[in-house]
Amino acid sequence: QVKLVESGGGLVQPGGSLRLSCAASGFTFSLYDMSWYRRAPGKERELVATITSTGGSTNYADSVKGRFTISRDNAKNTVYLQMNSLKPEDTAVYYCKMRISGWGQGTQVTVSS
Repeated sequence: QVKLVESGGGLVQPGGSLRLSCAASGFTFSLYDMSWYRRAPGKERELVATITSTGGSTNYADSVKGRFTISRDNAKNTVYLQMNSLKPEDTAVYYCKMRISGWGQGTQVTVSS
């Protein structure tokens, strides 16, 4: 069973920071690229960031570049998304994803004063 469990979301004020975690199980985590997606209400799900299986390369959406950092710890089967300088438009449900997984529960991030 492929399982991805997101956590770390919450309510934060504009300019604040949050670190999301995604715990993986049911597959050989170190063999797969991992991504973070987000879905804001009424909008299409968008790709936020991707990291290669070894962590050697990363890619970011233009909207988050310079503010978000994706990382992974293969020994812990976990991928992270560090989010800094958060903006109200970052408000969304955030999901981690890899090629053979479905969509999990996600974790809600709300940026508001």
